[in-house]
Amino acid sequence: MFIYDKKLQYPVKIDKPNPRLAAIIISQYGGPDGELGASLRYLSQRYSMPFDELKGLLTDIGTEELGHLEMIGAIVHQLTRNLKDSQIKDSAFAPYFVDHTIGVYPTAASGFPWNAASMAVKGDPMADLAEDLAADGTTA
Repeated sequence: MFIYDKKLQYPVKIDKPNPRLAAIIISQYGGPDGELGASLRYLSQRYSMPFDELKGLLTDIGTEELGHLEMIGAIVHQLTRNLKDSQIKDSAFAPYFVDHTIGVYPTAASGFPWNAASMAVKGDPMADLAEDLAADGTTA
């Protein structure tokens, strides 16, 4: 069971709209290595983890990733609210705006919507953990 705290862990306060930046940051929300995929990857991998302490860790990380998803969503929303027509027309945000206006939709910066094909859940603890390291950009 999850408990939701009705506030962001790190408050997001953006006053000035910036559709160009939003068009890039949206990928961190729903791109192939974004927070949506990360949260679902960890929360799905926990079921086949044979060690209880690691199952709990995957659950904790997946839950934390949901918090990141919420922060990125708040950033995108605040970057796009109160846009002027000229800001929409003259930015990389225009194609996104056509389909979603100022809604926060899980998509990559390239315009491809999020889908589960961008994450791996193999059921093998070593394969899954290697996927987690690769997706989170951790290097040795």
